Amino acid sequence: MVIGCAVAVALVAGVVAYADDDALQPGTSAAGTRIHTPTRSLDIVRSATPAASALGVSRRLYDASPIAVVTAAHDPKAQRTAIASATRLGVPVLIDGPAVPAELKRLGARRVLTFGKTRKVPGGQPVPVDAASAGKAVAKLGGVATRSARHLDAIVVTRSRTANAAAVATARNAGADVFQLRTADPRRTRTVAKALAARPDTPVIALGTPFTHGFAYSLAVVRRHIVQPTGGYLALPGKHYTAMYGHPGAPSLGVLGEQGVKASVKRVERLARKYRRVSKAEFVPTFEIIATVASGSAGKDKNYSQEVSIKTLTPLVNAARKAGVYVILDLQPGRTDFLTQAKRYRSLLERPNVGLALDPEWRLKKKQKHLRQIGSVKVAEINRVSHWLARLTREKALPQKLFVLHQFSLSMIKHRGRLETRHPELATVIHVDGSGPQGAKRGTWKALRRNAPDGVYWGWKNFVDEDPHMLTAEDTWTRVRPHPSLISYQ
Repeated sequence: MVIGCAVAVALVAGVVAYADDDALQPGTSAAGTRIHTPTRSLDIVRSATPAASALGVSRRLYDASPIAVVTAAHDPKAQRTAIASATRLGVPVLIDGPAVPAELKRLGARRVLTFGKTRKVPGGQPVPVDAASAGKAVAKLGGVATRSARHLDAIVVTRSRTANAAAVATARNAGADVFQLRTADPRRTRTVAKALAARPDTPVIALGTPFTHGFAYSLAVVRRHIVQPTGGYLALPGKHYTAMYGHPGAPSLGVLGEQGVKASVKRVERLARKYRRVSKAEFVPTFEIIATVASGSAGKDKNYSQEVSIKTLTPLVNAARKAGVYVILDLQPGRTDFLTQAKRYRSLLERPNVGLALDPEWRLKKKQKHLRQIGSVKVAEINRVSHWLARLTREKALPQKLFVLHQFSLSMIKHRGRLETRHPELATVIHVDGSGPQGAKRGTWKALRRNAPDGVYWGWKNFVDEDPHMLTAEDTWTRVRPHPSLISYQ
């Protein structure tokens, strides 16, 4: 009989297509079939084709199978019949290719049912592609359709319904549960996340190249229940952050510096309530704290930026944590680079409610000075910061962080199309923060959104003093589309 194998197989694509309802469940297997129980907590099959996926599952879950099934690579009818036959037999089903003979030899397969036009294999028995012929061939080998007593945890519709059908059947025939994912991120599907969290020690095999980037982190998040301070696995989408921008004790730099710590907490909570009266969406009160302040003088380090001490920022960050307020540390680096400054605040960024913002307006080249030129940054420098922050988030098992890029002109971020947005540890926001008449601001919003990198979210800034007619909360929510993920006030 098939030994129940404690493994979940996560798929990018592949709702299984079977010939009939009986074939939906694994059946009995041929005598001599030996199932291998994985020991690795996560094993990624770096497959780019359905054939490679099916082969990868067979290699990982079967030590031996005296009977196997092989189907033609580009014959949907043959594949459906082959999958149904393999399921009744409880054996692997492979898609014809150069690597199949070696796998059949490893399995010790003495009898092989082939469907469609396949290469000749030792022990191969071509079977006509119809249900009656397949049924007779299966019956001669002792296959009997049975119902499995094992509960299927979850099924998610995928973008390609049949791409990994053979791999899915092979896994389930071995006794594995199969979770089919719409994306390579289990955090985005509640039912799958819940199922994986319920079995934190079960080995996972992930099929396909999309799982090679960041899946280990996303899997750890759901299995260890690493959640946002306000709940949920993701910083974005699903939330909107209403922020007060500025620097403690400096009213000229923004509304956050116009009052003390306790008053700032109360004020930002009132701000969030204004938006909650407008919409039923989730609004998170937020402080965007200028941690390094652009300076008109070079200073001792000659970088035209005043790096505020962690000791100075800690009271505000502590108060935010206690009140459920998110924090974004904003960097205005002058003539130094963003990564150098970000690393100074590592201890604060190791907190689950603290994200990071880069402000290219204040990133100077040599001989430039603030307010004489508008700063800019190459996207490669931004990508180095995001890589470092993503790694920190992953290594410290932190929930996804906001990673904010301020921009009000295209020239501020050089080669923006190369922006890296695939880090599952980060939610990248382009924050459109220009001031002025609403018509001009709306034009900037449209211009920056045009040809923007995939995978970014958007932020909008209201200037209390500089905007001639600052939008109200209701106006901001109803007129600015799409709804901003970050709405800040300076």
